[in-house]
Amino acid sequence: MRQINERLMNWASLLEDQTREQAEKASRLPFIHPHIALMPDAHLGKGATVGSVIPTLGAIIPAAVGVDIGCGMAAVRTQFHRDDLRPDLATLRNAIEREVPLSAGSYNTTLTATARERTDRLAVEADKAGFDPARYAGNWTLQLGTLGSGNHFIEVSADEKGAVWLFLHSGSRGVGNKIAQHHIKVAREAMTRWWISLPDPDLAYLVEGTDEFWAYIRQLRWAQNFALANRDEMMDRVVDCVADFMGEPVRELERVQCHHNYTEKEKHFGKEVWLSRKGAINAAKGVAGLIPGSMGDASYVVVGKGNPLSLNSSPHGAGRSYSRSKARKTFTREQLREAMKGIEYRDTDAFLDEIPQAYKPIDVVMRDADDLVEVRHTLRQIVNVKGD
Repeated sequence: MRQINERLMNWASLLEDQTREQAEKASRLPFIHPHIALMPDAHLGKGATVGSVIPTLGAIIPAAVGVDIGCGMAAVRTQFHRDDLRPDLATLRNAIEREVPLSAGSYNTTLTATARERTDRLAVEADKAGFDPARYAGNWTLQLGTLGSGNHFIEVSADEKGAVWLFLHSGSRGVGNKIAQHHIKVAREAMTRWWISLPDPDLAYLVEGTDEFWAYIRQLRWAQNFALANRDEMMDRVVDCVADFMGEPVRELERVQCHHNYTEKEKHFGKEVWLSRKGAINAAKGVAGLIPGSMGDASYVVVGKGNPLSLNSSPHGAGRSYSRSKARKTFTREQLREAMKGIEYRDTDAFLDEIPQAYKPIDVVMRDADDLVEVRHTLRQIVNVKGD
């Protein structure tokens, strides 16, 4: 760990100048307490750095949570061993791709009974929170159980002992994005109304005690719950696909869930703060977490060490080192095939911007995180499913 200034601590050995400068701007905001913690996977984001932990007193920055509210990971450890899997893994991949709607704009047009129970519960929660999600997305119920695109994925992996894990990454989908975008706009309008000048307009904040602040908190919490339900719905479907493929029910030996774009009220350095983890997970002592590598790299099941300087946090993944557009210009389909050798995946140019070389090396990230988490399991992909 290296201290950049009195209110900025850094765990990233690979840190671009622009990323550091962006984090320094945020650290100068007067309501930061006690400091911002940059995780080992830190990279440039919108307003606030991806891979940063931002504690605030009496205010909250919607862009510091990000536009994919509640984005995170889910994993299930099964009773199966890698050697139990049949060789026709394309059959399993195709089954998952049929069962879970992929890509932006894909919806669950026929909801399972469990999905209806989940959307009914979320509708009740939204009513208690005083808003209608349909204001943001009229088809929000059909977004539950959908993966999305970009770096979201579903994987079948095996750990160091060969145990088969089911692993996925997604968030609150379009409805969460619309909620986030709305409140970022509200915060920016408030800065204009109050003649507050900021080093970056996306550091616009809402003041605790105002109606706008509490409206955001209520809707943020709802979107976080939607993201959890979304991952559970997808995982249930993946479990069913694996059961069909294996010809016997899946026994879930363990299920782990964790957000990495979210806000909670936590106590740090003697004060209750609003802690926004934008691309970071809760690594309080004993808390289980998930840190995925890039497409084709290892992923990790971890347990937090409770490092107080990191605000009980750790990285959420590898962190980009190439933008999507730069990755597409830099790498080739053949390089992607080479990186994915031995993994069953859909061979398409659509995934070029997700090639492992576009990300920081996950082993470097995990080495930087040595005082933040303990690795319980190292997972290697067998099957990868992504949306275009």
